[in-house]
Amino acid sequence: MDTAVGVQKFHTVPTPRVGGIPIFLGVVVAWASVPPGAQQLLGPMLLAGMPAFIFGLAEDVTKSVSVTQRLMATIASGILAWWLTDYGLSRVDIVGIDWLLKFKIVSILFTAFAVGGVANAINIIDGFNGLASTMSALAFLGLGLIAWKVGDPDLAGVALILAACVWGFFWVNWPFGKIFLGDGGSYFVGFSLAWVAVLLVERNPFVTAFSALLICVHPVTEVLLSIFRRRMKKRNPGLPDRLHFHSLVRQRYVRRWFRDSAPTWRNSVTGILGGLMTLSAIGVAGLVHGSVWMSLMSFCLFAIVYVAVYARMVCFRWRSPLGFLLMKS
Repeated sequence: MDTAVGVQKFHTVPTPRVGGIPIFLGVVVAWASVPPGAQQLLGPMLLAGMPAFIFGLAEDVTKSVSVTQRLMATIASGILAWWLTDYGLSRVDIVGIDWLLKFKIVSILFTAFAVGGVANAINIIDGFNGLASTMSALAFLGLGLIAWKVGDPDLAGVALILAACVWGFFWVNWPFGKIFLGDGGSYFVGFSLAWVAVLLVERNPFVTAFSALLICVHPVTEVLLSIFRRRMKKRNPGLPDRLHFHSLVRQRYVRRWFRDSAPTWRNSVTGILGGLMTLSAIGVAGLVHGSVWMSLMSFCLFAIVYVAVYARMVCFRWRSPLGFLLMKS
């Protein structure tokens, strides 16, 4: 049970935080039923995702697994995924880095780090009913749409399966918060999302890596911004606080718009608003996935707007994103 006491706790009653279990079991059942092509992609993903899922679930149950241990588990899942499939990022469409990625050890480590980063980013945005599940389900659909457009139906099917399993959880989590995703769920879903993105780029040479990154712009920008602002304040990047984008949306807007509503309803409205932010990103990514420069510029534009809105919520007025980032307090 997740108690209602804590820095990042907005719910009012103890709630089960083992939503990762039905999602994982749903993927297992799907693996046993899909065509061979999809099975060959989904089976290794399930095995490789075990460290991320188990360590996250252990934290859900014991509350004693450190942030560092969970991060290392997600990185281990990335390494295991490479070992099982021989897929690893061989390009990110950046001159110099692509040359380095020709060396296998660099490719493996970079892939593992990227996978671990996305997995932890999903965990960070998992703050309100429906937020992480809506964002993840939409991201899976976005990656699957690109896979289908470029002629990779097996990967498109895998992405659709993962979206469906997360969507099943969504209807128990939202709007009444009967069960939470928990660390086991967020890390497994985050790992799976990152690995589908890796497969999309590696299996389809005409898909730019920046388009996959664009689809994940919300969690990626949030985790980078969180690390940066905590470093600027000389705080531990792993410690929780109430200054995440979604936390500020609830405090600055939703609480005012729904002043007379129950806390659970305000939490659910915040979650769905945050999750739906991914819709615009997947729409743009579906149009520009073949262009490095268009995908890169789109990602930068989305990230700049994200920081600008965040700065507006913090400072109560519009500020330059760069000026805000350089603030000392």
